Amino acid sequence: MIRCVGITDENTIEKDITIRDVTQNKYKWFWVDFDKPTDEEINHLSNTFEFHPLAIEDCIQKLQRPKLDYYEDHTFYVAHSVREQEREIIRDELNFFVNENFIVTFHRAEAKEITHVWEKLHAGRNTDVWDTFYVFYQILDKIVDNYFPLIYKLEDELDLIENNTQDRSMNDLMSELFDIRNMLLNLRHSVNPMRDLLYRMLNSHHLVEIKNRREYFSDIYDHLLKLAEMVMSNREVTADIRDSYLSLNSHQTNNVMKVLTIITSIFAPLTLIAGIYGMNFENMPELTWKYGYFFSIILMIVIAFTMFLWFKRKGWFK
Repeated sequence: MIRCVGITDENTIEKDITIRDVTQNKYKWFWVDFDKPTDEEINHLSNTFEFHPLAIEDCIQKLQRPKLDYYEDHTFYVAHSVREQEREIIRDELNFFVNENFIVTFHRAEAKEITHVWEKLHAGRNTDVWDTFYVFYQILDKIVDNYFPLIYKLEDELDLIENNTQDRSMNDLMSELFDIRNMLLNLRHSVNPMRDLLYRMLNSHHLVEIKNRREYFSDIYDHLLKLAEMVMSNREVTADIRDSYLSLNSHQTNNVMKVLTIITSIFAPLTLIAGIYGMNFENMPELTWKYGYFFSIILMIVIAFTMFLWFKRKGWFK
């Protein structure tokens, strides 16, 4: 689907126009949105707008790294939006062709950020402050703002895992913990390149319009710096929780092995005595002794009790 909107010299909005209308140079600036376009609609990128083939190829190929490319009469941007789906972080690519006279957005998945700004523009409030770079700023700002709820949700899940108030099993907690680490890794693969993109935009000598709005794009860059720190700190938290659970598991295993070792040590001499007097030799004086059985039982009890006291004195039962 292709949707278009044009802004006249009088700052009025003309809605529901076609691509043929926007190419007639009768608008102060226009916005064309390629929303999950068909192959026939994609051809407009080359036939109507005559964008560079490399930029069109980046639009068609899936999930390019966030970047910007300079062309003769416009700048091409690639950005990433994120969403959660079935315990996975899904990254969607958004492409922008921007200059003073037009902004063309291209995305193969539903983009709530673009829809939000589209509806905000169509509301018709303060249209005199809107231009192509302000639209671009609004979309980028909404993209970055949508990163925060995902990270806050993961932080809450980490708190639940760390406190473990429901006494869940360690295997369940570790499985959930590694899911969160994987989600944070996917977030980092979007946040860090987006941060680098904003840094290049703010420090580019070619993007005069962005330099004129430096305070706006700097605010987005600050948010991305905060996001990068949050992702990194939360990954460190997952590593600490993982190490703590592994240490606790190792400690519990050592305690179990200690108990089993004590039991084995106590029963070793008892097994020796039972083994000796379980042999079927004829010339064993103790076998014919009247009190031999009772003596061997008492001897075993004394040995076991003595070893128990000795282990307890050594602190093995603490």
